[in-house]
Amino acid sequence: MGRGERASATVTRRLLLGVPAALLVVTLVVLLAVPGSRDTMWRMWCEATQSWCTGVPVDSGGRPDSDGEYLELSPVEAATWGNYYALGDSYSSGDGAHDYHPETAVSGGCWRSANAYPELVAAAHDFAGQLSFLACSGQRGHAMLDTVGEDGAQLSWEAPHTSLVTIGIGGNDLGFSTVLKTCMVRVPLLDSGACTGQEDDIFNRMEKFEKTFEELIARVRERAPDARVLVVGYPRLFPEEPTGSYYTLTASSQAWLNETVQEFNGQLEEAVRVQDSAIVEADMVGSVEFVDVYHALDGHEIGAEDPWVNGVLLRDLATGVTLDRSTFHPDADGHRAVGELVVDQIETGPDRPLYATRDVVAGATPEVLASETA
Repeated sequence: MGRGERASATVTRRLLLGVPAALLVVTLVVLLAVPGSRDTMWRMWCEATQSWCTGVPVDSGGRPDSDGEYLELSPVEAATWGNYYALGDSYSSGDGAHDYHPETAVSGGCWRSANAYPELVAAAHDFAGQLSFLACSGQRGHAMLDTVGEDGAQLSWEAPHTSLVTIGIGGNDLGFSTVLKTCMVRVPLLDSGACTGQEDDIFNRMEKFEKTFEELIARVRERAPDARVLVVGYPRLFPEEPTGSYYTLTASSQAWLNETVQEFNGQLEEAVRVQDSAIVEADMVGSVEFVDVYHALDGHEIGAEDPWVNGVLLRDLATGVTLDRSTFHPDADGHRAVGELVVDQIETGPDRPLYATRDVVAGATPEVLASETA
């Protein structure tokens, strides 16, 4: 039996609730016929199976119900019963982490790395389905929306049997690459005013991105309504308290760049909270969760003795600084650190129960899952 068949069989067994002793089964069948004792008996069943009501049918309010439309699942079950889609920009594709998938390592390509955190997440648990790795270097959130339905676009899929989606997006919408170049290339070189002077433009782009993000999450949930959607933030690239310059970046410029990333992460986290609250209030399945990776590189930032992020490539200062595509992007160690935090979120889950549609989970056969991978 293959991995997908084993996982599907496990889900089926939980759906049928066929684990305790025969006597308990008979007792529960009798008592469940009495409406007043039904909830109590379901809880007894859960305690007896040591699964605490994960994998049992529930009604729209999360109450145990033998004819329930939904399943209450543990965080890991809710993330792994189906396929996994990984979306986002270069911080999700692994640009800078090397070991690239050959077809993506071309000029204008997506630069997807075997060391990227989506690959590590996919290997951390026994998913019933497979990873569809679509994150792409240079991706912008608004472009993801503009290209829906086009060949090769990150949102050109319909996969209702998807249990996990990760998405890291927004840095290119805010123009981080241009911001960094402006911070580094200036005259005089140690005048940080040109760097911090971009603040108003950055905040205007953040405000504009709020609507883009809302639409992106809506499109993702249309395609995978039962999935846990994990929104991955951005790591801090420079020391928490910079004390000196890094090439032409003054300590104050580094601190400002850190603060800007933290501000954007805060915006993403609040938007995620609003999205997930709406799911709960509407008694819907799935979730939207934030993964805070701001401190993922602690002690290994740019300029550290053992950095987990790529530095800058300098050429001729007389004509400017040439920034390689993967400049200021996490390397393989950085992606490992980010991946560990994503896996932690998968295993811990949000501070609420997780539900999936009973028939959708039951229908996640190996054949169906294979047909929905990109």
